[in-house]
Amino acid sequence: MRLLRIFLGALAVAAASIAAPAFAQDGPLRIDITEGVIEPIPIALPVFVDEGGGGDMAQRLTQVVADDLTGTGLFRRIPQDAFISSVTSFSSPVQYADWKAINAQALVTGAVSVSGDRVSVKFRLYDVFSGTEMGEGMQLAAPTDGWRRLAHKVADQVYSRITGESGYFDSRVVFVSESGPKDQRAKRLAIMDYDGANVQYLTGSGSIVLAPRFSPSGDRVIYTSYESGSPRIHLLNVGDTQSRVLPAQQGEMSFAPRFTPNGQGLLYSAISGSNTDIYRMDIATGQASPLTSGPAIETAPSFSPDGSQIVFESDRSGTQQLYVMPAGGGEPTRISFGPGRYGTPVWSPRGDLIAFTKQNGGRFHIGVMRTDGSEERLLTASFLDEGPTWAPNGRVIMFARETQGASGASSLYTVDVSGRNLKPVPTPAGASDPSWGPLQ
Repeated sequence: MRLLRIFLGALAVAAASIAAPAFAQDGPLRIDITEGVIEPIPIALPVFVDEGGGGDMAQRLTQVVADDLTGTGLFRRIPQDAFISSVTSFSSPVQYADWKAINAQALVTGAVSVSGDRVSVKFRLYDVFSGTEMGEGMQLAAPTDGWRRLAHKVADQVYSRITGESGYFDSRVVFVSESGPKDQRAKRLAIMDYDGANVQYLTGSGSIVLAPRFSPSGDRVIYTSYESGSPRIHLLNVGDTQSRVLPAQQGEMSFAPRFTPNGQGLLYSAISGSNTDIYRMDIATGQASPLTSGPAIETAPSFSPDGSQIVFESDRSGTQQLYVMPAGGGEPTRISFGPGRYGTPVWSPRGDLIAFTKQNGGRFHIGVMRTDGSEERLLTASFLDEGPTWAPNGRVIMFARETQGASGASSLYTVDVSGRNLKPVPTPAGASDPSWGPLQ
């Protein structure tokens, strides 16, 4: 059976020549990606059929599915007016010849129904070239105000079945929402869907907040707040927005927190006296222990997915560089050796790459490298790009970009790990410090 498939392995910082889509005469139809530059797959996505009470809902839901897929840069939606066949019933047989005639390689059909405060969606995905259904059809339901989540779930399934990768559309991002002039900027925590929709505010703007980070389960957020006048780490429950200050030593200033992979502890930096070191804390007991010591400034720690190692930034070599050490502390190994300064490292959820911010030659970059520091690749360049965070599938990075000048503002962007498909994420106001949460 011929399957429509994209192999994305080389998106992870491969260096090779660009290959055009390769259509196999026998065996699976595949598009080989070499440098992450590909011709998007033509996909037919008719408006889902209204099976009762879902006319407008069907239109909106289909559009979100289409936006999710085309937003990856891997898919191109074929215009509706090019269709030869019309899909008037979810159970109608597929006229594969009609879809081949317009060069559709994949076809998604669906149906939506609304009953009271519940919306239901079902869909099927077809490989047009082989004339077969890819996987089994699915049916999902949710409250009507959760219709966008249903659309994201459908898109995740389509993306996963075609690419072989897990999806990332049904996820949320916590970030710092910014308003006001640059020298008096008000900042508060906010949460949104990965695409900028459904923004909700988690804190007020009465005090400065920085560096929010999602827990592995997505139900809590840790962040740094200046509510007491000096930086302290707060833990917030997303459901009820209740927060509490985590313990600190007398006179200690704590910041740059990040959860452990199991969500039961956290890493953070603390200034005690003249030293800035990395600590690990058990959230339940509040007990903390240092992982580094010495005169260097050591901060921005991030665990490997398996919890065995920590990457962090340090100026122990005289300039700001990246280091990896065992999870329990110990002698670190430097992994960054290129020109310029490196900071804010974040381990990919796949465990294969580390994203970072780099400053060199008056420009800021978001980059990725292997966990041993090899195969460094810069994905962006601007006046100020910083603070990368990974999508749940480890294929896309979100970061903050600030424009130059007194009126400069910060906004969020995404880029994939090959450096292609750079695009802004819409937010109601300025935005910085994103943290991408898990699939919901």
